[in-house]
Amino acid sequence: MQMIEQLIKATLFIFLFSCAQVIADDLILVRIETNLGTIEVQLDAKKAPLSSGNFLKHVDAAHYNNMIFHRVIEGFVVQSGGYKENLEEMESEDTLFNEADNGLHNIKGSIAMAREDEIDSAGRQFFINTEDNQRLDYSEKSCTREDEQKYLKAIERGLNKPLTCASFGYAVFGHVVSGMAVVRQIESSPTEDRGDFYDLPVTPITITSITRVIPN
Repeated sequence: MQMIEQLIKATLFIFLFSCAQVIADDLILVRIETNLGTIEVQLDAKKAPLSSGNFLKHVDAAHYNNMIFHRVIEGFVVQSGGYKENLEEMESEDTLFNEADNGLHNIKGSIAMAREDEIDSAGRQFFINTEDNQRLDYSEKSCTREDEQKYLKAIERGLNKPLTCASFGYAVFGHVVSGMAVVRQIESSPTEDRGDFYDLPVTPITITSITRVIPN
């Protein structure tokens, strides 16, 4: 009887350890250090594997170090990842397949990939939503990649045929778990228009580093 109880306890321990390991494997936490404070973000690598992987690639290569928040719009987003304090652009090596249809939403505190007009044009830039921005989500009315190709071919032929479908959306790949007060401080910073930049903070807000916390 005692042997059976020990066997049950050992089996239960292995089961609980396995569950804990799965949770640990799924948890990816990064720390964004800025000159205004620290923001911690949990990535959702299960629902957004490409976006999370792309972001971590730049994190591990220290590509985000000394980047500024170059687009800050109160009640909307704070955006970074592409420009240094002297406004030198750091271009991406390649573009990313858009995962906006992954079921995650552009709600307050979520982090998403920034992009150009093209569906699959995200690179290294990201933004944090400071409010619920459902209009940035993928929906049933969103354009498909086929719609986009037809539109581009029409433009090439000189046909100004407007798109009748909605934006494909912006891929969310995580959310802020600590430091939302810092995000709010960034959001409320005075901004100006300077050259090709709109909503540029008057006083530079810099990312000193982004590092992995879990797993480290």
